[in-house]
Amino acid sequence: MSEDALDNPIWASLRSRHRALALGEGAVARYPAQVAPFLGVAADANIDDAALRALVPAGDTALGLGRAPALGAGWELRPVADLAQMICRAPVPVPAVAGEAPIVELGADRREDVLALTALVYPHYFRPRTMELGRYFGLYEDGRLAAMAGERMGMDGYTELSAICTHPDFLGRGHARRLLAFLANDNHARGRIPFLHVSHENPRAVELYLRNGFELRRDIAFWSLRQAG
Repeated sequence: MSEDALDNPIWASLRSRHRALALGEGAVARYPAQVAPFLGVAADANIDDAALRALVPAGDTALGLGRAPALGAGWELRPVADLAQMICRAPVPVPAVAGEAPIVELGADRREDVLALTALVYPHYFRPRTMELGRYFGLYEDGRLAAMAGERMGMDGYTELSAICTHPDFLGRGHARRLLAFLANDNHARGRIPFLHVSHENPRAVELYLRNGFELRRDIAFWSLRQAG
């Protein structure tokens, strides 16, 4: 798939790697709310209002990336921010850390640990079924999940890295850097180019990614959508 798919990543993911999870047909689709709050729209599409209302019922809010759809009255479409979309085009060096804890895959048996950490760090975006989107890996210290990183959206040749986070009690130990390098290099080995999205209001994270093989591909609009009233 062309890199152009990254300009509309939610739609591209729902129509390829995550097609089995997609709700909706035609020019608009979304993830189940228990999986992710994201909605995708085909580029330059005419949106059927009834279909959209079925996907975003009253009281619900969906989030999108890229160009927002043109909608009639009855909708509140609000810009949230422009995010930095970053991409890692080549494998990166893996940092060596003395006495480092092993990286483990976070499967269903560790789901409660993942939900506890993401509830602290990503309370709005990580949902009870988000782990169905891809693989997740983490590091434990003293029996606690200290840091994690995983995969979210994806399409042919590309994988979005997400939920890269460290528990506040374990900051400054290089955990996020190790997990980032591990997962980026693993995707390269599988023939997939890693990309991610990060807020410009989080300069610490932006700097981490820049120091570890990622470059800014573009700024991409982040918006929310709900029924008016």
